[in-house]
Amino acid sequence: MPERLAEMLLDLWTPLIILWITLPPCIYMAPMNQSQVLMSGSPLELNSLGEEQRILNRSKRGWVWNQMFVLEEFSGPEPILVGRLHTDLDPGSKKIKYILSGDGAGTIFQINDVTGDIHAIKRLDREEKAEYTLTAQAVDWETSKPLEPPSEFIIKVQDINDNAPEFLNGPYHATVPEMSILGTSVTNVTATDADDPVYGNSAKLVYSILEGQPYFSIEPETAIIKTALPNMDREAKEEYLVVIQAKDMGGHSGGLSGTTTLTVTLTDVNDNPPKFAQSLYHFSVPEDVVLGTAIGRVKANDQDIGENAQSSYDIIDGDGTALFEITSDAQAQDGIIRLRKPLDFETKKSYTLKVEAANVHIDPRFSGRGPFKDTATVKIVVEDADEPPVFSSPTYLLEVHENAALNSVIGQVTARDPDITSSPIRFSIDRHTDLERQFNINADDGKITLATPLDRELSVWHNITIIATEIRNHSQISRVPVAIKVLDVNDNAPEFASEYEAFLCENGKPGQVIQTVSAMDKDEPKNGHYFLYSLLPEMVNNPNFTIKKNEDNSLSILAKHNGFNRQKQEVYLLPIVISDSGNPPLSSTSTLTIRVCGCSNDGVVQSCNVEAYVLPIGLSMGALIAILACIILLLVIVVLFVTLRRHKNEPLIIKDDEDVRENIIRYDDEGGGEEDTEAFDIATLQNPDGINGFLPHYRRGLLGGISQDAV
Repeated sequence: MPERLAEMLLDLWTPLIILWITLPPCIYMAPMNQSQVLMSGSPLELNSLGEEQRILNRSKRGWVWNQMFVLEEFSGPEPILVGRLHTDLDPGSKKIKYILSGDGAGTIFQINDVTGDIHAIKRLDREEKAEYTLTAQAVDWETSKPLEPPSEFIIKVQDINDNAPEFLNGPYHATVPEMSILGTSVTNVTATDADDPVYGNSAKLVYSILEGQPYFSIEPETAIIKTALPNMDREAKEEYLVVIQAKDMGGHSGGLSGTTTLTVTLTDVNDNPPKFAQSLYHFSVPEDVVLGTAIGRVKANDQDIGENAQSSYDIIDGDGTALFEITSDAQAQDGIIRLRKPLDFETKKSYTLKVEAANVHIDPRFSGRGPFKDTATVKIVVEDADEPPVFSSPTYLLEVHENAALNSVIGQVTARDPDITSSPIRFSIDRHTDLERQFNINADDGKITLATPLDRELSVWHNITIIATEIRNHSQISRVPVAIKVLDVNDNAPEFASEYEAFLCENGKPGQVIQTVSAMDKDEPKNGHYFLYSLLPEMVNNPNFTIKKNEDNSLSILAKHNGFNRQKQEVYLLPIVISDSGNPPLSSTSTLTIRVCGCSNDGVVQSCNVEAYVLPIGLSMGALIAILACIILLLVIVVLFVTLRRHKNEPLIIKDDEDVRENIIRYDDEGGGEEDTEAFDIATLQNPDGINGFLPHYRRGLLGGISQDAV
């Protein structure tokens, strides 16, 4: 270290000495005042009056006092001389005293108050403080009075190369894509040097790579790191350690240096195709496996990573493309083979598939290397399983007429055991679907028979479930739905759609429609209902009413004349025969009740009873109810009064002569037999107003004829 410092001092002072020796003498003629004494090295003489006196004198080489220099890090046995202060007022009589103040005065810099010599008494470091501002002054030694104004000057610490370069942000990490071309920029690094960058080459840095060649290079001045080899392969080596050096003094000998490390990671690109781990895969699966079940997995390995390693799988060929499918598992990066359709060991026992794995993300830079895909063969063996019976149809539809005889065969279901070792089948009905046990089935041949009568009008459809069970293995069962439709037969006669009651005005007109009626039939003929209406044969020539068939399958009843009188006959009964169009046709007779009513002139019915009481106008329904309630209350009071009165008059003890057992009357008369029944017309008693539109004849029996003069 002392040798190097001496060498540096020699390099520094040698040019200055040569310059001072060769400098030509000059004449200093500029006027100066006392304040300039410290700024010049030429003597300045003053007369006794203190006036300036211009002299011609040869200029001496001296210090420039407004700026002095001192080397940093200098340490010797004696303090280092920085410079000297001098004034021409000092004749050498030692009457002038030099005073130093400012940064470091007395602690770092010390002045000889007689000679004006300034020394550095401590070792200086430019990197801690580069310059010091001081003030110099000359005073009278005895009186301490200033001889001239203070003068400020600077002492600069001169730099030496005592600081090595440093990488403050190291160690470094960088990435570069694999397969990059030569000269691809990776990153740049920066070193700092605490030495003075404007003085000498102490802070001039040059960069170089100590370790990491021949893969990377660095530009000496900019420290930009680039790839030095093309097409570096991540799959061969992913990470590189580069040692970088920064050297000052422009890289010359004697300079200081610092190092750092750079870790370069090659990032992946899709430069490798997928590759199946094996060219042939074998899987086995039971024939009764559930649809969608994973049968096996195939995997194509890819040396790339991340999305560059993602592959999609497809079945591109084989005899099982319709039965199997393959899906991609993004997490495991393999293909899952699943079942799409049922298998049958008895039909086909093995399948061969050709599967393909292809990269999802293709890098066009490497497409010329060939297809980024691979293929493999998959063989799937179907294993036999004990399967349940199989019906000949997934559903059955049977039809039966509602008048079918009991135990008649409605239909038949069939089933078989699909296994090679076929087992006999036994059939049964799931009674939860036939709670009323309307059907039976032959356990051996599956024929369904009728157990109870059917009525389509009560239920058109019967849905039952048939069970087929293997005799050898009762756990193997199958079920099939059977829908039984009950077909209609003409077993219901038509009748009125509702209970009609017609009203006829006394002042009605001939041909006036009294009532329109329609019919209904519980049966459902294929071509729809068509009804025929007629009167009873003995009523065809009815003088009071006639009927008319309408296009909408309804019937209108018309009056033949006017002048009906409710006092003469209040009610008419008109029997109407209704026939359907079935085969064979069915018919029934429905009676229409026609009441004669009193009507207003515009045909509004007012009263249909001969003894009808017309309420006074203005009497409300509430008033009528109140009147009826009062009447009922009076009747209850009267009944209670009479009852209490009777109980009060009767004795509590019954006398012997009033014993009720003696009050028995015996009759020995016999009944009249048929003569009694001929005395009254029972039908007339049931309908005293007459039937069939005529007044009754009370002297005729139930089976007697109807008098025609009652019209």
